[in-house]
Amino acid sequence: MKTNYRHGDVLIIPTKKKVQGEPQKKAVLALGEVTGHSHQMTSGKSTLFRFKEEMYLRVTSKRAALTHEEHAKIELPAGEYEVVIQRDYIPGGWTKVID
Repeated sequence: MKTNYRHGDVLIIPTKKKVQGEPQKKAVLALGEVTGHSHQMTSGKSTLFRFKEEMYLRVTSKRAALTHEEHAKIELPAGEYEVVIQRDYIPGGWTKVID
């Protein structure tokens, strides 16, 4: 069974979906709008892809570290992942959770 990973308001789900989208220069999964802190890959080899409202992460090294100034570092094993940013429902629609 594949493990899901949670890092604050970021959920990382192993996927068998076709990873598509524009490769990003930096693997910043979420940027804090209040503090400026970010959820980003800081070691190992990984590529973040953005496609419309979807994000995918490909880890090509044996392990890669995801860090944030306010959370413990987690290590992701090699593989492909869908990245989902947690949302909250407010009257009138959805809003992204701000970490």
